[in-house]
Amino acid sequence: MQHTDRIKTSEEKEASPAFKREITLFDAIMIVTGGMIGSGIFIVSADISRTVATPGNMLLVWLLTGFLTIVGALSYGELSSMFPKVGGQYVYLKEAYNKMVAFLYGWTLFLVIQTGVIAAVAVAFARFTGVIFPWFSESNILFSVGPINFTSVQLLAISSIILLTYINAGGVKSGKLIQNIFGSTKLIALFGLIIFGLLFGINDTAIEANFSDFWGSNAAATGSGNFPPTGWAFITAIGIAMVGSLFSSDSWNNIGFAGDEIVNPKRTIVLSMVIGSAIVTGIYLLINLVYLLVLPLNGDPAGTDVMSLGIKYASNDRVATAVAEVIGGYKATVAIALLIMVSTFGCYNGAILAGARVYYAIAKDGLFFERMGRLNKNGVPGAALWLQCAWACILCLSGTYGDLLDYVIFAVMLFYIMTILGIFILRKKRPDLPRPYKAFGYPVLPAMYIMLASAICIILLIYKPNFTWPGLIIVGLGIPVYYFFGSKFRSLEE
Repeated sequence: MQHTDRIKTSEEKEASPAFKREITLFDAIMIVTGGMIGSGIFIVSADISRTVATPGNMLLVWLLTGFLTIVGALSYGELSSMFPKVGGQYVYLKEAYNKMVAFLYGWTLFLVIQTGVIAAVAVAFARFTGVIFPWFSESNILFSVGPINFTSVQLLAISSIILLTYINAGGVKSGKLIQNIFGSTKLIALFGLIIFGLLFGINDTAIEANFSDFWGSNAAATGSGNFPPTGWAFITAIGIAMVGSLFSSDSWNNIGFAGDEIVNPKRTIVLSMVIGSAIVTGIYLLINLVYLLVLPLNGDPAGTDVMSLGIKYASNDRVATAVAEVIGGYKATVAIALLIMVSTFGCYNGAILAGARVYYAIAKDGLFFERMGRLNKNGVPGAALWLQCAWACILCLSGTYGDLLDYVIFAVMLFYIMTILGIFILRKKRPDLPRPYKAFGYPVLPAMYIMLASAICIILLIYKPNFTWPGLIIVGLGIPVYYFFGSKFRSLEE
Protein backbone atom coordinates (compact mmCIF):
# COMPACT_ATOMS: atom_id res chain seq x y z
CA MET A 1 0.00 0.00 0.00
CA GLN A 2 2.84 2.33 0.84
CA HIS A 3 4.49 1.48 -2.51
CA THR A 4 1.25 2.45 -4.32
CA ASP A 5 1.11 5.74 -2.43
CA ARG A 6 4.65 6.49 -3.49
CA ILE A 7 3.80 5.81 -7.14
CA LYS A 8 0.78 8.13 -6.95
CA THR A 9 2.83 10.85 -5.38
CA SER A 10 5.39 10.57 -8.16
CA GLU A 11 2.70 10.68 -10.82
CA GLU A 12 1.13 13.72 -9.20
CA LYS A 13 4.47 15.48 -9.19
CA GLU A 14 4.98 14.69 -12.88
CA ALA A 15 1.50 16.00 -13.68
CA SER A 16 1.87 19.18 -11.59
CA PRO A 17 2.78 22.47 -13.31
CA ALA A 18 6.48 23.20 -13.64
CA PHE A 19 8.61 26.12 -14.78
CA LYS A 20 9.31 26.08 -18.51
CA ARG A 21 12.78 26.90 -19.82
CA GLU A 22 11.75 29.31 -22.55
CA ILE A 23 13.87 32.43 -21.89
CA THR A 24 16.72 32.55 -24.43
CA LEU A 25 19.75 34.85 -24.37
CA PHE A 26 17.95 37.41 -26.56
CA ASP A 27 14.89 37.28 -24.30
CA ALA A 28 17.11 37.72 -21.25
CA ILE A 29 18.89 40.75 -22.73
CA MET A 30 15.49 42.31 -23.51
CA ILE A 31 14.41 41.70 -19.89
CA VAL A 32 17.61 43.34 -18.59
CA THR A 33 17.58 46.37 -20.90
CA GLY A 34 13.80 46.72 -20.77
CA GLY A 35 13.80 46.60 -16.98
CA MET A 36 16.60 49.14 -16.67
CA ILE A 37 15.29 51.74 -19.11
CA GLY A 38 12.13 53.34 -17.80
CA SER A 39 11.43 57.05 -17.52
CA GLY A 40 14.49 58.04 -15.46
CA ILE A 41 16.89 58.75 -18.33
CA PHE A 42 14.42 61.28 -19.73
CA ILE A 43 14.19 63.37 -16.54
CA VAL A 44 16.85 62.77 -13.86
CA SER A 45 19.65 64.61 -15.68
CA ALA A 46 18.01 67.88 -14.64
CA ASP A 47 18.35 67.11 -10.94
CA ILE A 48 21.85 65.69 -11.45
CA SER A 49 22.97 68.89 -13.18
CA ARG A 50 21.60 71.03 -10.36
CA THR A 51 23.66 69.00 -7.89
CA VAL A 52 27.00 68.78 -9.69
CA ALA A 53 26.90 72.11 -11.59
CA THR A 54 29.01 71.29 -14.67
CA PRO A 55 28.63 69.27 -17.91
CA GLY A 56 31.75 67.23 -17.12
CA ASN A 57 30.49 66.32 -13.67
CA MET A 58 27.08 65.32 -15.05
CA LEU A 59 28.67 62.90 -17.52
CA LEU A 60 31.01 61.66 -14.77
CA VAL A 61 27.97 60.72 -12.65
CA TRP A 62 26.58 58.61 -15.50
CA LEU A 63 30.00 57.09 -16.22
CA LEU A 64 30.50 56.06 -12.58
CA THR A 65 26.97 54.64 -12.49
CA GLY A 66 27.68 52.60 -15.62
CA PHE A 67 30.95 51.34 -14.15
CA LEU A 68 29.25 50.26 -10.92
CA THR A 69 26.43 48.56 -12.81
CA ILE A 70 28.69 46.60 -15.14
CA VAL A 71 31.06 45.58 -12.32
CA GLY A 72 28.00 44.51 -10.31
CA ALA A 73 26.80 42.38 -13.21
CA LEU A 74 30.25 40.83 -13.71
CA SER A 75 30.37 39.99 -10.01
CA TYR A 76 26.79 38.68 -9.73
CA GLY A 77 27.58 36.30 -12.57
CA GLU A 78 29.52 34.04 -10.21
CA LEU A 79 26.55 33.71 -7.88
CA SER A 80 24.06 33.19 -10.70
CA SER A 81 26.21 30.41 -12.18
CA MET A 82 26.41 28.73 -8.76
CA PHE A 83 22.70 29.08 -7.97
CA PRO A 84 20.75 29.41 -11.25
CA LYS A 85 17.44 29.11 -9.44
CA VAL A 86 14.20 31.05 -9.31
CA GLY A 87 14.59 33.83 -6.75
CA GLY A 88 17.96 35.22 -7.88
CA GLN A 89 19.34 37.62 -5.30
CA TYR A 90 17.09 36.15 -2.59
CA VAL A 91 18.78 32.77 -3.13
CA TYR A 92 22.29 34.27 -3.21
CA LEU A 93 21.73 36.03 0.13
CA LYS A 94 20.28 32.87 1.68
CA GLU A 95 23.28 30.80 0.61
CA ALA A 96 25.86 33.39 1.69
CA TYR A 97 24.18 34.41 4.96
CA ASN A 98 20.93 32.88 6.20
CA LYS A 99 17.19 32.82 5.63
CA MET A 100 16.52 35.92 7.69
CA VAL A 101 18.82 38.16 5.63
CA ALA A 102 17.29 36.75 2.46
CA PHE A 103 13.77 37.31 3.82
CA LEU A 104 14.54 40.94 4.66
CA TYR A 105 15.54 41.44 1.03
CA GLY A 106 12.38 39.72 -0.22
CA TRP A 107 10.23 41.68 2.26
CA THR A 108 11.68 45.01 1.11
CA LEU A 109 11.40 43.96 -2.54
CA PHE A 110 7.70 43.18 -2.17
CA LEU A 111 6.77 46.05 0.10
CA VAL A 112 8.59 48.83 -1.74
CA ILE A 113 11.27 48.08 -4.32
CA GLN A 114 9.56 46.00 -7.01
CA THR A 115 5.99 47.08 -6.40
CA GLY A 116 7.09 50.70 -5.97
CA VAL A 117 8.86 50.58 -9.33
CA ILE A 118 5.79 49.01 -10.96
CA ALA A 119 3.51 51.71 -9.53
CA ALA A 120 5.83 54.65 -10.25
CA VAL A 121 6.61 53.61 -13.82
CA ALA A 122 2.96 52.78 -14.56
CA VAL A 123 1.99 56.29 -13.43
CA ALA A 124 4.80 57.73 -15.59
CA PHE A 125 3.37 55.78 -18.55
CA ALA A 126 -0.08 57.23 -17.86
CA ARG A 127 1.26 60.78 -17.47
CA PHE A 128 3.05 60.71 -20.81
CA THR A 129 0.00 59.16 -22.44
CA GLY A 130 -1.66 62.42 -21.42
CA VAL A 131 0.65 64.35 -23.78
CA ILE A 132 -1.15 62.65 -26.68
CA PHE A 133 -4.53 62.07 -25.04
CA PRO A 134 -5.13 65.01 -22.68
CA TRP A 135 -8.04 63.23 -20.97
CA PHE A 136 -5.39 61.34 -18.99
CA SER A 137 -4.45 64.07 -16.58
CA GLU A 138 -3.92 64.28 -12.82
CA SER A 139 -6.24 67.25 -12.83
CA ASN A 140 -9.01 65.06 -14.26
CA ILE A 141 -10.45 63.72 -10.97
CA LEU A 142 -12.99 60.99 -11.65
CA PHE A 143 -14.17 60.70 -8.05
CA SER A 144 -13.00 61.24 -4.49
CA VAL A 145 -13.14 59.05 -1.38
CA GLY A 146 -12.28 61.18 1.63
CA PRO A 147 -8.82 62.73 1.06
CA ILE A 148 -8.06 60.35 -1.85
CA ASN A 149 -8.69 61.61 -5.37
CA PHE A 150 -8.97 59.00 -8.12
CA THR A 151 -7.73 60.49 -11.38
CA SER A 152 -7.75 59.31 -14.98
CA VAL A 153 -3.96 58.86 -14.69
CA GLN A 154 -4.42 56.39 -11.82
CA LEU A 155 -7.15 54.63 -13.79
CA LEU A 156 -4.83 54.05 -16.74
CA ALA A 157 -1.88 53.08 -14.51
CA ILE A 158 -3.90 50.52 -12.56
CA SER A 159 -5.62 49.17 -15.66
CA SER A 160 -2.26 48.66 -17.38
CA ILE A 161 -0.80 46.86 -14.34
CA ILE A 162 -3.80 44.51 -14.28
CA LEU A 163 -3.52 43.92 -18.05
CA LEU A 164 0.20 43.09 -17.90
CA THR A 165 -0.31 40.84 -14.87
CA TYR A 166 -3.03 38.98 -16.78
CA ILE A 167 -0.70 38.55 -19.77
CA ASN A 168 2.18 37.33 -17.57
CA ALA A 169 -0.15 34.93 -15.74
CA GLY A 170 -0.72 33.29 -19.13
CA GLY A 171 2.82 31.94 -19.14
CA VAL A 172 6.41 33.09 -19.45
CA LYS A 173 6.12 32.96 -23.25
CA SER A 174 3.43 35.67 -23.15
CA GLY A 175 5.40 37.85 -20.75
CA LYS A 176 8.65 37.59 -22.70
CA LEU A 177 6.83 38.34 -25.98
CA ILE A 178 5.65 41.69 -24.59
CA GLN A 179 9.16 42.35 -23.31
CA ASN A 180 10.78 41.50 -26.65
CA ILE A 181 8.40 43.70 -28.65
CA PHE A 182 8.61 46.73 -26.39
CA GLY A 183 12.25 46.19 -25.44
CA SER A 184 13.53 46.01 -29.01
CA THR A 185 11.28 48.90 -30.11
CA LYS A 186 12.62 50.95 -27.21
CA LEU A 187 16.26 50.31 -28.09
CA ILE A 188 15.73 51.09 -31.78
CA ALA A 189 13.88 54.30 -30.89
CA LEU A 190 16.58 55.38 -28.41
CA PHE A 191 19.34 54.82 -30.96
CA GLY A 192 17.18 56.73 -33.44
CA LEU A 193 16.90 59.62 -30.95
CA ILE A 194 20.68 59.66 -30.50
CA ILE A 195 21.37 59.63 -34.26
CA PHE A 196 18.67 62.22 -34.96
CA GLY A 197 20.02 64.46 -32.21
CA LEU A 198 23.60 64.19 -33.48
CA LEU A 199 22.59 64.84 -37.08
CA PHE A 200 19.99 67.56 -36.68
CA GLY A 201 20.00 68.83 -33.10
CA ILE A 202 23.49 70.21 -32.52
CA ASN A 203 23.16 73.77 -31.28
CA ASP A 204 26.09 76.19 -31.42
CA THR A 205 24.83 78.12 -28.39
CA ALA A 206 24.67 74.93 -26.30
CA ILE A 207 28.11 73.79 -27.45
CA GLU A 208 29.67 77.12 -26.55
CA ALA A 209 27.96 77.18 -23.14
CA ASN A 210 28.71 73.56 -22.21
CA PHE A 211 32.07 72.73 -23.75
CA SER A 212 33.97 76.01 -23.42
CA ASP A 213 34.10 75.40 -19.67
CA PHE A 214 33.38 71.66 -19.47
CA TRP A 215 34.61 71.17 -15.88
CA GLY A 216 33.79 74.63 -14.59
CA SER A 217 37.45 75.60 -14.22
CA ASN A 218 36.83 79.14 -15.49
CA ALA A 219 34.05 79.63 -12.96
CA ALA A 220 36.30 78.24 -10.24
CA ALA A 221 39.12 80.60 -11.23
CA THR A 222 36.97 83.70 -11.38
CA GLY A 223 34.63 82.78 -8.54
CA SER A 224 31.70 83.68 -10.74
CA GLY A 225 29.01 81.81 -12.64
CA ASN A 226 28.04 78.26 -11.72
CA PHE A 227 30.77 77.45 -9.27
CA PRO A 228 31.52 73.68 -9.25
CA PRO A 229 31.95 71.85 -5.93
CA THR A 230 35.53 70.98 -4.96
CA GLY A 231 37.22 68.68 -2.45
CA TRP A 232 34.91 66.80 -0.12
CA ALA A 233 31.96 68.85 -1.39
CA PHE A 234 32.66 67.45 -4.87
CA ILE A 235 32.69 63.84 -3.61
CA THR A 236 29.50 64.47 -1.65
CA ALA A 237 27.76 66.06 -4.65
CA ILE A 238 28.69 63.14 -6.91
CA GLY A 239 27.40 60.63 -4.36
CA ILE A 240 24.10 62.47 -3.88
CA ALA A 241 23.64 62.99 -7.63
CA MET A 242 24.08 59.26 -8.26
CA VAL A 243 20.79 58.52 -6.51
CA GLY A 244 18.91 59.38 -9.70
CA SER A 245 21.31 57.69 -12.11
CA LEU A 246 21.49 54.51 -10.02
CA PHE A 247 17.70 54.24 -9.95
CA SER A 248 17.65 54.78 -13.71
CA SER A 249 20.18 51.95 -14.10
CA ASP A 250 18.64 49.56 -11.58
CA SER A 251 16.90 46.21 -12.23
CA TRP A 252 19.88 44.79 -14.16
CA ASN A 253 19.81 41.85 -11.74
CA ASN A 254 16.12 40.98 -12.24
CA ILE A 255 16.87 38.35 -14.86
CA GLY A 256 18.33 36.18 -12.08
CA PHE A 257 14.88 35.99 -10.47
CA ALA A 258 13.72 33.69 -13.30
CA GLY A 259 16.60 31.19 -13.08
CA ASP A 260 14.54 28.02 -13.60
CA GLU A 261 12.91 29.46 -16.75
CA ILE A 262 16.15 30.35 -18.55
CA VAL A 263 17.77 28.22 -21.23
CA ASN A 264 21.33 27.39 -20.10
CA PRO A 265 21.05 29.71 -17.07
CA LYS A 266 24.66 29.31 -15.90
CA ARG A 267 25.79 31.05 -19.08
CA THR A 268 22.75 33.10 -20.09
CA ILE A 269 22.21 35.02 -16.84
CA VAL A 270 25.70 36.49 -16.58
CA LEU A 271 25.92 37.22 -20.33
CA SER A 272 22.55 38.97 -20.40
CA MET A 273 23.37 41.06 -17.32
CA VAL A 274 26.73 42.19 -18.68
CA ILE A 275 25.60 42.75 -22.28
CA GLY A 276 22.37 44.45 -21.19
CA SER A 277 24.14 46.70 -18.67
CA ALA A 278 26.79 47.67 -21.24
CA ILE A 279 24.14 48.52 -23.84
CA VAL A 280 22.17 50.66 -21.40
CA THR A 281 25.30 52.41 -20.10
CA GLY A 282 26.32 53.28 -23.66
CA ILE A 283 22.84 54.58 -24.48
CA TYR A 284 22.68 56.68 -21.32
CA LEU A 285 26.06 58.32 -21.97
CA LEU A 286 25.19 59.08 -25.59
CA ILE A 287 21.76 60.49 -24.69
CA ASN A 288 23.30 62.79 -22.10
CA LEU A 289 25.86 63.88 -24.70
CA VAL A 290 22.95 64.74 -27.02
CA TYR A 291 21.34 66.73 -24.20
CA LEU A 292 24.54 68.76 -23.86
CA LEU A 293 24.83 69.33 -27.60
CA VAL A 294 21.26 70.61 -27.86
CA LEU A 295 20.61 72.48 -24.59
CA PRO A 296 22.86 74.58 -22.33
CA LEU A 297 23.33 72.93 -18.96
CA ASN A 298 22.86 76.14 -17.00
CA GLY A 299 19.70 78.14 -17.28
CA ASP A 300 17.44 80.59 -15.57
CA PRO A 301 14.57 79.19 -13.47
CA ALA A 302 12.54 82.20 -14.62
CA GLY A 303 13.27 81.46 -18.30
CA THR A 304 10.44 81.58 -20.81
CA ASP A 305 11.60 78.95 -23.33
CA VAL A 306 13.50 75.67 -23.34
CA MET A 307 16.84 77.27 -24.23
CA SER A 308 16.69 79.85 -21.44
CA LEU A 309 15.60 77.22 -18.91
CA GLY A 310 18.43 74.89 -19.93
CA ILE A 311 18.88 71.36 -18.64
CA LYS A 312 18.91 72.43 -15.00
CA TYR A 313 15.48 74.01 -15.04
CA ALA A 314 13.73 72.07 -17.79
CA SER A 315 9.96 72.18 -17.25
CA ASN A 316 9.01 69.39 -14.80
CA ASP A 317 12.61 68.12 -15.30
CA ARG A 318 11.57 66.73 -18.72
CA VAL A 319 14.93 67.21 -20.40
CA ALA A 320 14.23 64.84 -23.30
CA THR A 321 11.00 66.67 -24.12
CA ALA A 322 12.84 70.00 -24.11
CA VAL A 323 15.51 68.59 -26.44
CA ALA A 324 12.81 67.27 -28.77
CA GLU A 325 11.15 70.69 -28.85
CA VAL A 326 14.42 72.32 -29.93
CA ILE A 327 15.04 69.71 -32.62
CA GLY A 328 11.59 69.30 -34.14
CA GLY A 329 8.94 71.28 -32.31
CA TYR A 330 5.60 69.79 -31.30
CA LYS A 331 5.83 66.71 -33.56
CA ALA A 332 9.16 65.72 -32.00
CA THR A 333 7.69 66.28 -28.52
CA VAL A 334 4.86 63.87 -29.35
CA ALA A 335 7.42 61.37 -30.67
CA ILE A 336 9.34 61.58 -27.38
CA ALA A 337 6.09 61.03 -25.46
CA LEU A 338 5.46 57.89 -27.54
CA LEU A 339 9.03 56.71 -26.89
CA ILE A 340 8.62 57.20 -23.14
CA MET A 341 5.29 55.33 -23.25
CA VAL A 342 6.98 52.39 -24.98
CA SER A 343 9.94 52.61 -22.62
CA THR A 344 7.89 52.65 -19.43
CA PHE A 345 5.45 49.96 -20.59
CA GLY A 346 8.30 47.56 -21.26
CA CYS A 347 9.98 48.53 -17.98
CA TYR A 348 7.16 47.62 -15.63
CA ASN A 349 6.24 44.54 -17.66
CA GLY A 350 9.75 43.26 -16.88
CA ALA A 351 9.33 44.17 -13.21
CA ILE A 352 6.00 42.33 -13.07
CA LEU A 353 7.46 39.24 -14.75
CA ALA A 354 10.54 39.04 -12.53
CA GLY A 355 9.28 40.08 -9.09
CA ALA A 356 6.72 37.32 -8.64
CA ARG A 357 9.47 34.68 -8.92
CA VAL A 358 11.10 36.00 -5.73
CA TYR A 359 7.87 35.77 -3.73
CA TYR A 360 7.50 32.22 -5.07
CA ALA A 361 10.99 31.33 -3.78
CA ILE A 362 10.24 32.88 -0.37
CA ALA A 363 7.01 30.88 -0.11
CA LYS A 364 8.83 27.64 -1.03
CA ASP A 365 11.06 28.28 1.99
CA GLY A 366 7.96 28.52 4.19
CA LEU A 367 8.40 32.26 4.82
CA PHE A 368 5.40 33.51 2.84
CA PHE A 369 1.86 32.33 2.18
CA GLU A 370 2.06 28.77 0.86
CA ARG A 371 -0.20 29.65 -2.06
CA MET A 372 2.44 32.05 -3.35
CA GLY A 373 4.69 29.03 -3.85
CA ARG A 374 2.39 27.35 -6.35
CA LEU A 375 2.53 27.48 -10.12
CA ASN A 376 -0.65 27.86 -12.16
CA LYS A 377 -1.52 25.66 -15.14
CA ASN A 378 0.70 27.85 -17.35
CA GLY A 379 3.80 27.15 -15.26
CA VAL A 380 4.11 30.58 -13.63
CA PRO A 381 3.48 31.73 -10.02
CA GLY A 382 -0.01 33.07 -10.69
CA ALA A 383 -0.97 33.82 -7.09
CA ALA A 384 2.28 35.71 -6.51
CA LEU A 385 1.69 37.71 -9.69
CA TRP A 386 -1.80 38.77 -8.59
CA LEU A 387 -0.73 39.63 -5.02
CA GLN A 388 2.06 41.79 -6.47
CA CYS A 389 -0.52 43.38 -8.77
CA ALA A 390 -2.86 44.18 -5.87
CA TRP A 391 -0.15 45.85 -3.78
CA ALA A 392 1.22 47.83 -6.73
CA CYS A 393 -2.30 49.10 -7.48
CA ILE A 394 -2.70 50.17 -3.84
CA LEU A 395 0.58 52.12 -4.12
CA CYS A 396 -0.79 53.79 -7.27
CA LEU A 397 -3.83 54.90 -5.27
CA SER A 398 -1.78 56.06 -2.30
CA GLY A 399 0.41 58.35 -4.37
CA THR A 400 3.37 57.59 -2.07
CA TYR A 401 5.33 55.35 -4.46
CA GLY A 402 7.74 58.16 -5.39
CA ASP A 403 8.58 58.83 -1.75
CA LEU A 404 8.96 55.11 -1.06
CA LEU A 405 11.45 54.75 -3.90
CA ASP A 406 13.46 57.67 -2.51
CA TYR A 407 13.40 56.11 0.94
CA VAL A 408 14.60 52.72 -0.20
CA ILE A 409 17.64 53.66 -2.34
CA PHE A 410 19.91 53.17 0.67
CA ALA A 411 18.44 49.71 1.32
CA VAL A 412 18.81 48.75 -2.36
CA MET A 413 22.50 49.65 -2.31
CA LEU A 414 22.98 47.91 1.02
CA PHE A 415 21.60 44.62 -0.35
CA TYR A 416 23.81 44.94 -3.44
CA ILE A 417 26.86 45.40 -1.22
CA MET A 418 25.89 42.41 0.93
CA THR A 419 25.29 40.23 -2.12
CA ILE A 420 28.66 40.99 -3.70
CA LEU A 421 30.33 40.56 -0.31
CA GLY A 422 28.68 37.14 -0.40
CA ILE A 423 31.09 36.16 -3.20
CA PHE A 424 34.01 36.49 -0.75
CA ILE A 425 32.05 34.67 1.98
CA LEU A 426 31.13 31.74 -0.26
CA ARG A 427 34.69 31.40 -1.58
CA LYS A 428 35.72 30.62 2.02
CA LYS A 429 32.54 28.98 3.22
CA ARG A 430 31.99 26.67 0.21
CA PRO A 431 35.23 26.60 -1.79
CA ASP A 432 34.44 23.25 -3.45
CA LEU A 433 31.11 24.35 -4.90
CA PRO A 434 31.24 24.37 -8.74
CA ARG A 435 31.69 27.84 -10.21
CA PRO A 436 31.03 27.66 -13.96
CA TYR A 437 31.81 31.38 -14.10
CA LYS A 438 34.10 33.20 -11.68
CA ALA A 439 33.73 36.91 -10.98
CA PHE A 440 35.81 38.87 -13.50
CA GLY A 441 38.66 40.76 -11.87
CA TYR A 442 38.20 39.03 -8.49
CA PRO A 443 39.02 40.20 -5.87
CA VAL A 444 39.81 43.73 -7.15
CA LEU A 445 36.64 44.62 -9.07
CA PRO A 446 34.15 43.19 -6.54
CA ALA A 447 36.08 44.97 -3.77
CA MET A 448 35.96 48.23 -5.75
CA TYR A 449 32.20 47.87 -6.10
CA ILE A 450 31.83 47.32 -2.35
CA MET A 451 33.99 50.35 -1.53
CA LEU A 452 32.34 52.73 -4.01
CA ALA A 453 28.80 51.62 -3.13
CA SER A 454 29.61 51.85 0.59
CA ALA A 455 30.95 55.38 0.09
CA ILE A 456 27.66 56.39 -1.59
CA CYS A 457 25.71 54.85 1.30
CA ILE A 458 27.81 56.73 3.88
CA ILE A 459 27.29 60.01 1.99
CA LEU A 460 23.53 59.42 1.90
CA LEU A 461 23.51 58.44 5.57
CA ILE A 462 25.24 61.70 6.56
CA TYR A 463 23.80 64.20 4.10
CA LYS A 464 20.45 62.68 3.09
CA PRO A 465 19.04 61.11 6.26
CA ASN A 466 15.54 61.45 4.85
CA PHE A 467 16.61 59.00 2.15
CA THR A 468 18.25 56.52 4.49
CA TRP A 469 16.47 56.11 7.80
CA PRO A 470 13.00 55.43 6.36
CA GLY A 471 14.56 52.74 4.15
CA LEU A 472 16.32 51.16 7.12
CA ILE A 473 13.05 51.24 9.09
CA ILE A 474 11.24 49.45 6.25
CA VAL A 475 13.93 46.75 6.23
CA GLY A 476 13.92 46.57 10.04
CA LEU A 477 10.17 46.02 10.17
CA GLY A 478 10.81 42.76 8.37
CA ILE A 479 12.68 41.33 11.38
CA PRO A 480 9.61 40.90 13.65
CA VAL A 481 7.62 39.69 10.65
CA TYR A 482 10.26 37.02 10.04
CA TYR A 483 10.38 35.83 13.64
CA PHE A 484 6.71 36.09 14.57
CA PHE A 485 4.96 35.28 11.33
CA GLY A 486 7.45 33.53 9.05
CA SER A 487 6.83 30.08 10.46
CA LYS A 488 3.08 30.65 10.60
CA PHE A 489 2.39 31.54 6.99
CA ARG A 490 1.62 27.97 6.07
CA SER A 491 -0.72 27.48 9.02
CA LEU A 492 -2.58 30.68 8.10
CA GLU A 493 -3.52 29.04 4.81
CA GLU A 494 -4.85 25.87 6.44
